[in-house]
Amino acid sequence: MNYKQTVEWLFSQLPMYQNLGKTAYKADIGNITEACSHLNNPHLKFKCIHVAGTNGKGSTSHMIASVLQEAGYKVGLYTSPHLKDFRERIKINGQMISENEVISFVSQNQSFFKQLEASFFEMTVALSFYYFAKEKVDIGIIETGLGGRLDSTNIINPLISVITNISMDHTNLLGNTLEDIAKEKAGIIKHKTPVIIGRLQKKINYIFQDSSNSKEADLILSKKYSFDCDLKGNYQKENINTAVETLILLKKLNWKISQKNIQNGLKKIIKNTGLQGRWQTLKTKPLVICDTGHNLEGIEEIIKQLQSLKYEKLHFVIGFVKDKNLDNIICQLPNEKVEYYFCQPNIDRALDIIELKKIGYKNNLKGKVYQNVIGAYKQALNNANVKDLVFVGGSTFVVAEVL
Repeated sequence: MNYKQTVEWLFSQLPMYQNLGKTAYKADIGNITEACSHLNNPHLKFKCIHVAGTNGKGSTSHMIASVLQEAGYKVGLYTSPHLKDFRERIKINGQMISENEVISFVSQNQSFFKQLEASFFEMTVALSFYYFAKEKVDIGIIETGLGGRLDSTNIINPLISVITNISMDHTNLLGNTLEDIAKEKAGIIKHKTPVIIGRLQKKINYIFQDSSNSKEADLILSKKYSFDCDLKGNYQKENINTAVETLILLKKLNWKISQKNIQNGLKKIIKNTGLQGRWQTLKTKPLVICDTGHNLEGIEEIIKQLQSLKYEKLHFVIGFVKDKNLDNIICQLPNEKVEYYFCQPNIDRALDIIELKKIGYKNNLKGKVYQNVIGAYKQALNNANVKDLVFVGGSTFVVAEVL
């Protein structure tokens, strides 16, 4: 198989949560344990940091990786989902895994994975561990996919566990209350392994405290720090605090990280890691911004920042996936000086545009439906004058297609 065929096999032959949703979610880690055993347990051959949370875990992971690169370390970074290229998920010092590495890994292990009935995510996690071990990274920054307790990444033994924050998302899988979701995320806390909590949430902090106590793990609440960052979303301030707290703890564990490394690393996240889709400016005349925030809290942060900008009219290119509580999200969106371009990304999980328009109109959101994301985006650009603002969001997959 060539690279295109290899990736198509990964995507289409086996369940993939990114496209299918709940039917692809496996609530146990037996397969990844067996897969890693087959690969001679590569996850035990490099040091790592484990990052979970509802929002901000991707940005926080990239921040930590960027600073460690500035400090001269060889840094593996595993994140999900990808936006444009599958290989974005697996990087070393900002460079994506090569197409040949992906082809080779799949061809060598395809029959085993078929027999195991491994999921897309399990195979991808196994590939990242194998690649980081093979390339002898100094450290791997490993972001969870969903939850924590039953996530495929949760077989690692990290130096530090990080939980950014908890809000309502993936409730069909993780539970219908903040407490239920927090318990799933707390599942990454390991015996005598310090855990950093990015946000103090009084309603659920006892869950992290009880879990860390039972595991004899030090629990550290991140403090406020003042550093500039090249990621321009206002919500990144909390992620900066979480990342810096993690780096300070790493320093206490005898990793050589200077203040200058932290400053430079936070200013060069995009350059060092290739991160995209976080309050990213795509054009200036008119101003075009995209952001991958897709749950209630993420959308609320986006709306706050949109309200701080000056423009004559907002053109909002918007689409969602099916497994969201849209009634809570849609009612937050602005309905004055705004035109909506309702669209659906090209995945099985996409919410039908007619359904989206119905929910929108119920909340006084006026606009037209478009059969695809690019059609909606092009029309928004055509309609906008130089003093208008075009925003693309609602779903990671809408942003991905525009990028």
